[in-house]
Parts: sequence; C-alpha cells; structure tokens
Amino acid sequence: MKFLDEAKIYIRSGDGGKGCVSFRREKFIPDGGPDGGNGGNGGSIIAECVGGLNTLIDFRYQQHFKAKKGQHGMGSNCTGASSDDLVIQLPVGTQILADDKETVIADLTRVGQKVKLAQGGKGGLGNQCFKSSTNQAPRISTPGEEGEEHWLWLKLKLMSDAGLLGLPNAGKSTFLAAVSRAKPKIADYPFTTLTPQLGVVYVDNREFVLADIPGLIEGASDGVGLGLKFLGHVERAGALLHLIDGTQEDVVAAYKTIRRELKEYSKELYAKDEIIALNKCDALEEDEIKKKSAALKKASKKKIWQLSGATGEGVKPILREMLKVIEEKRNEENQ
Repeated sequence: MKFLDEAKIYIRSGDGGKGCVSFRREKFIPDGGPDGGNGGNGGSIIAECVGGLNTLIDFRYQQHFKAKKGQHGMGSNCTGASSDDLVIQLPVGTQILADDKETVIADLTRVGQKVKLAQGGKGGLGNQCFKSSTNQAPRISTPGEEGEEHWLWLKLKLMSDAGLLGLPNAGKSTFLAAVSRAKPKIADYPFTTLTPQLGVVYVDNREFVLADIPGLIEGASDGVGLGLKFLGHVERAGALLHLIDGTQEDVVAAYKTIRRELKEYSKELYAKDEIIALNKCDALEEDEIKKKSAALKKASKKKIWQLSGATGEGVKPILREMLKVIEEKRNEENQ
C-alpha cells in the first residue's frame, strides 16, 4: 500500500426537502383543511476515526463527498424521509484543516472519535404548519435549507511515542529493524527511507511505538531533501532519539545541522526531550568513541549514549531511557 499523508477533499451536506402544499379532500369529510407535510432533513458529513488505517491513499482516488438530500414533504401530513449521514473514515492521527491549511477543525487522536464537518439542511415546512384561526387554508410552504459545502485538507500525523532523527545514513532504519518487527529498507546509500516507518518496541514487558522518518539534510527547513515533509509525524512523539553516525569526521557539525533544522521547522519540536546517541560504534576504536562522545557532550550539554544498531550493543539501555521519558510524558498528560 502506498503512503500518502496529505489530501484535499470537497464535502457537501444534503439539502433539506421542500415542504408540501396540500389539502385533504375525502368523501364525507368536509372542511378537510391543509395537510401538507414537512420536508426531510439532508444528510450531514461526519468524520470518524477508525483503526486499521495508516495512510490517506484512498483520498487520491475520491476527493468529492456529497450527502443525499432530504425527501420532499407529501400530502396527508406525511413528512419526507431524512437522509442518512455520510461518514468519512480516517486513520488515527489525522488533522482536518480548513481551506487556508492553517485553521484546525479537528484532530482525530483516538479510535471512535467523531466530528461533524457539515450540517445537513433542515427540511422545509408544509402548509399544515401555517394553519391558524385567521388563515385556515394557507397556500404557502418553505423550501428546505441548503446544505453546507467546504474544501478541507486532511493531514496525517502518525501516532508514535518516540521518533528517530538524524542525517541520511545515520543508521535509523537499522536501529528500527533491530528493536522492532518493522522491516524498513536498509542499504549503504543515503535516502533509503522514503516514507515514515512505524515499529512497536518491546522492552521489560512494556511497549511503545517508534517512528523512523527520512533523513534530514542541511536546508531541510527551506524544502531541501525529503525529511521536512515528514517531520510532522514525530510532532506528537514524547521523546526524540537523535542518532549520529560515528564513522563521520565531524559529529558535532552533524548534530548542529539537525538541531538547526528542527528549530527552523518548529520550536515545539525543538524543545522536546532529546536523547543523543553515537551510532555505529562497532566500527570505531575505543579512543575514537571517547573523543567523539566528549565533543558531542560539550556541544549539546547532554549525556551521550553509545550504541550499534547492527550488533545490538548498547541498544537495551537506550530503549529503557526512551521508555522512561515516554512514561513521564504519559503521566503528565493524564494528570
């Protein structure tokens, strides 16, 4: 299945049915009077958050959603049937934005959540509603209300507890494959990850969801490369694991590049708890590991973890640290 995290759709709720002008005419019943029924209500457009979906690919092939109109009223005081609501099923983590692409209408974060996007038009009134002591034979009715129409943007932000950050070839996909059952593409060239990948990580009989996004490069905040497009998928994450390729010469420059692009993209994302790890330590000498870790610690003012996603060395402790940060965030949200 192809991955699509953004789509534009058009929605229109149904118009209400017209009210009816009718008079009762039956044998042996004099002065039957008005008996025109009301129109039925038009269908509304409702967004529903469902499980089992992780892409917006369906909205590439269907962009228009229109609910049906309500039926017109009829004689004998018969009210027209109201139309059923049209339900649009969306994956968990979908944001619904107005046409300006900035105003957030809804944020679907849990399965079963429903949001009404467009109210169906009310049915019109039949002439029986206008009968009075001074107007016993009204010949008026009202049309149904028109439905609402909108252009909306759908933007999917994957629901992950933690996210992986780093330059291309930092070893993010290898790490994800080592700690979960996810099967991301792994190769010895940059940009092997073209779409976000999710994996469920189990540690000490507990679990969390880890997201890997395409590697960031310098200038990403200005649209260079692939990573910026997918940074939204780690905006909800409680913790960020910043992997740095230990085999490159200037690890500090690599660290600062990612931090600069994060700050340019989102100050909220920049301020998230960050765990920094020197990766590919299996390919380094002990002295080189100490030297590069010390340089990173001086630049970041944080603890530097050492690991190797390929061999599994140092992976377990860093997973426990990530779980600790994630659970602290969960507790804060539940208070």
